[in-house]
Amino acid sequence: MKLEKYIDHTLLKPEATEEQIRKVCEEAKKYKFASVCVNSYYVPLVSKELKGTDVKTCVVVGFPLGATTKEVKAFETKQAIENGANEVDMVINIGALKDKKYDVVKEDIKAVVESAKNKALVKVIIETCLLTEEEKIKACELSKEVGADFVKTSTGFSTGGATVEDIKLMRETVGPEMGVKASGGVRTKEFAEKVINAGANRIGASSSIAIVEGIKNSSSDY
Repeated sequence: MKLEKYIDHTLLKPEATEEQIRKVCEEAKKYKFASVCVNSYYVPLVSKELKGTDVKTCVVVGFPLGATTKEVKAFETKQAIENGANEVDMVINIGALKDKKYDVVKEDIKAVVESAKNKALVKVIIETCLLTEEEKIKACELSKEVGADFVKTSTGFSTGGATVEDIKLMRETVGPEMGVKASGGVRTKEFAEKVINAGANRIGASSSIAIVEGIKNSSSDY
């Protein structure tokens, strides 16, 4: 199992500096990770640093709360793609989902999917730790319905991260054709292999090197 190909090497901390972002890009190129995932401000830098490699530039949208409007998320997506992003990880409107305003959630995701159409992959962060099983299933169904490419467990900034049980549930819900990303709390090779075996085909992590080299790591997610 080539773990590096599953990993979005991630740095989303608000205090991240340009030097740290460059370092993450160098690590991603060295280890051949799937992508480097950053906040939108750093997309131009990351895109430039990764040019000519197979490592993708991944951006977060509506991050980390998901509580901005669909128009804001659509603009954020469009601008990030213009700046070089190949993949977009957007946070759903969690409050609207819990209020059972499914049309709102659907349009929220759809706005990003349409802004990214034929230009970038869209991964939908549903923040599993805040949802009931019914809500997790509904979020996955809505994401699939509007043509998103992946569903993703977590931002890494809330009360919990990926679990094997959630990955299994998400994979069962979306079927084999859609991507499932495990994110938040994936810090070891052993756990990475568990979520992959449960159905994940992408992992978001800041402990990426520790994961691929099998080193014990106790650092925070992002």
